[in-house]
Order: sequence, then C-alpha cells, then structure tokens
Amino acid sequence: MSKEQRGAGLAEEPPAATQGPGPRRARVPEHDDGTGEDGAGAQTQGAPRGVVREYFESLVVTAIMALFGMTFVVQAVKVPTGSMQNTIKIGDHLLVNKFIFAPGPIVPFLPQREIRRGDIIVFKYPGKFPSAQFERYNVNDDDENNTPFKTNYVKRVVGLPGDHIEIRDARVFVNGQPLGERRVAANNPPDADDPRTSGDERGAELSITDDPPPADEGQYTVYWSPDTLRGDNHMQGETVFDVPAGHYLVLGDNRENSQDSRFWGYVPRHLIIGRAMFVYWSFDESLPRSEGSFGFLSDFFQNTRWGRTGTLVR
Repeated sequence: MSKEQRGAGLAEEPPAATQGPGPRRARVPEHDDGTGEDGAGAQTQGAPRGVVREYFESLVVTAIMALFGMTFVVQAVKVPTGSMQNTIKIGDHLLVNKFIFAPGPIVPFLPQREIRRGDIIVFKYPGKFPSAQFERYNVNDDDENNTPFKTNYVKRVVGLPGDHIEIRDARVFVNGQPLGERRVAANNPPDADDPRTSGDERGAELSITDDPPPADEGQYTVYWSPDTLRGDNHMQGETVFDVPAGHYLVLGDNRENSQDSRFWGYVPRHLIIGRAMFVYWSFDESLPRSEGSFGFLSDFFQNTRWGRTGTLVR
C-alpha cells in the first residue's frame, strides 16, 4: 500500500505557494510519536478507517476462501429420501469431499484417488440411460423435484467401468463372484403419514427384524425385506448389467425402496460430485413439531440426532 493510501484522511500541510503571511508552523517529523497536537489528531482520524479497512479485507479473504472451498473442496447436501436408510437417514446433512475425485491426473502427495466399489458418492441425477434395457421401468419419471443434471443423488457404487453385474433376488454378483455385503432384514416405514399423530412416520428409520444382524458378511450393510431374504418374494427376479466405459452402476442401501441404476441406468463420470464424508447435522423429521413463535428452537434441540453429529459415512 502506497504512502498516499496510508495517509488518506490525515491533516497535511498545504503547499508553500498557498500560505499567507504570518509565522510558519513547524512541520511534525515523519518519525514523530504522535504525542503532539497534530499527531494526536492524525491518530484520532486515521484509526477508525484503518480498523474498518482491516475488517473489510478479512471478510473479503474469508469469502474468497469459502467460495474456493465450496467450489473445489467440500459441499454440503441434505438427504430428503430414504433410499440409503439406515446407512444415511432422512434429515441427515452431509459434507461431501469434492477434491478426492477431482478430474485430471492424480498427484501422489495429494488426497486424491479413483472411485472404488463400495464408495458412497454424491452425483447429479443423469436421467434415464438411452438403452432399451431401462424402457420397461415406468418409474422415477423426471419432474420439477427430480431434474436431470441438477438434482443431487446419494448412492453406493457397486459396478465399475467394464464390470458385468448380476442381481439375483437379494444377491449381487460382480463378474461372476458374489459381492460381499452384510444383508439385513428390515421393514420400511409406512408410505403415508398417519393424520392421527403429530409426527410424520414416512421419515422414520427402518425397523430391523434380524436380532442380532449378521456381522461378518461384508464391510457395509444393505437392507432387504424379510420376505426377499427368505426367498418368498419372487418379484425381484434376475437383472444383468454391463457397465460401459466411463460410467458407474449405483444402488441404494435400502434395496427395495431405492430408485437407482436398476431403473434409470448408469452414472457418467463427469456427473459425480464427490464422496460423502460425514454427518455434520441430523434432524429427525418423523418426530412431532412444536407450536408457538419459538417452537423451532425447541425442535432444534429435541429433534436433532445429536449422536449422529460427526458420524463418518461408510
């Protein structure tokens, strides 16, 4: 910053050509400690402007860093549906690591890597894949709440480019080998809200029927209805997918309540935003809401799932 900028607002001596007759006032040296009358006036006038400028510069730098972080490093998303329950619950607010899957070459000393099977990713909904294989599904029609290339989805990666995927009833096979998944029997909450209650049952968690659930079948848990796991639900059948290059096959952990690659196809690499990291806040939307002007404060403390704060998404 130049001397002219730093001196803005200070009382300066006028040029000699404009001075009138009379005794000339001594000029305060540049190294004066400001204890004189002129120095005191300079400090009184200059200090407020300097403080304001410092605060302004700090805010600008903070805003730039926040914008950079939200653009290239992290992003916050909210989960409004139950396709990933109980791994991710309705009302969870997640932080997404956008840097880990950044496009371009992977630099060894940076926290970057390729997408792996089992990763939970956030991506832009791609719309229905242009293949006759998916035309038979008359579900998940695009609407204002489900817009291709705009609406964010959260799913788990099951198929990588080039994989041959078979889904037989409640089993997933990758290139002929069974995929290691911990399969748990669970029931979904009701599809309709009960008007006799003050809560919204549709946002409740899955009710687990396995006691205890299996513990050593895989690194993550997926949920099927008890009928499907017993083999009584023959509606599942068998589905086969060949994942094309540059695409991924994704499924929800709530396997019988998830609109995913089985229905609309594959996710192109360029639509993947990042990997879900952890829950920074979770609000149980199935619980009753308080009334009154400050009901939202009561709801915040009573309906927040405090135990999920900071939970890693796996």
